[in-house]
Amino acid sequence: MIVSTADLPGLSGTVAMVDGGFDPLHAGHVDYFEAAAGLGLPVLCNVSSDAYIASKHPPLLPGEQRARIIDSIRYVSYVHLSDIATVDVLERLRPRLYVKGDDWKGRLPDAETEACERLGIEVRYLDTVRDSSSKLLASFQERSAR
Repeated sequence: MIVSTADLPGLSGTVAMVDGGFDPLHAGHVDYFEAAAGLGLPVLCNVSSDAYIASKHPPLLPGEQRARIIDSIRYVSYVHLSDIATVDVLERLRPRLYVKGDDWKGRLPDAETEACERLGIEVRYLDTVRDSSSKLLASFQERSAR
């Protein structure tokens, strides 16, 4: 189910939140969603805005399409196409768990770490990193340049 920013407080304390750009979406993301669902809570996937993606690379898929595709994945209960910073999503949603890949250990932004500590949100790191959207894009660009 795709939810709006206004819907987030109604899910407070009941979900595990995963977060990312998911552009391009790949099998490692499905592993991430499956592992998060295995923690026993409904999963809310916070999808980065097109503006955020554009700060990294030209978006391959518009946010609405990324959200719709992720919404079809059985491990994800809720999808939020973000128009605010992740720290603001954490503050409005107040998930029980904030789930990240273990590649984020020691790299989680200070504002997100502080918000989780202040709000009692447990940060859980999962060993699900198999692929990287950035690496996939770089590999594609390299092959295309040949």
